[in-house]
Amino acid sequence: MTKKRQAWDEYFMNIARMVATRSTCPRKAVGAVIVKDHAILSTGYNGSMRGAPHCTDVGCMMENGHCVATIHAEQNAIIHAAKHGISMENSVIYVTSSPCWICFKMIVNSGITKIFYGEFYRDKKSMYWAEKLGVDMIHIKLDQIPPLENL
Repeated sequence: MTKKRQAWDEYFMNIARMVATRSTCPRKAVGAVIVKDHAILSTGYNGSMRGAPHCTDVGCMMENGHCVATIHAEQNAIIHAAKHGISMENSVIYVTSSPCWICFKMIVNSGITKIFYGEFYRDKKSMYWAEKLGVDMIHIKLDQIPPLENL
């Protein structure tokens, strides 16, 4: 029996879901994958600064209902690419949750032109500005992607 081959968007979103399993945030695990021409440039998940204790070990540093100890998945993916001299110009990002306002601004300024996201998370400013700036934001409903065991 031949198994169904995943579409590219499902494939990269499933990779983002797997990347999210490395998260050290007990409140929400998020994964991001930056892709160009069907090749992965960088990945990132939300967690503490390099060398700092993880929230899973010491608790979250909460301010105004948000943990400020973690670096977001999108930020970590962009930082990793920059650290290794990888251009993100005209690339796309797959992220398990829609980007917050700060991440959205970083995504746009890094040269990423399209954002695929799994679930909407809080910030409508990103949606508004994506439309104004011509940045495609495409919702991929995570519950509509076939489970890996069914492929």
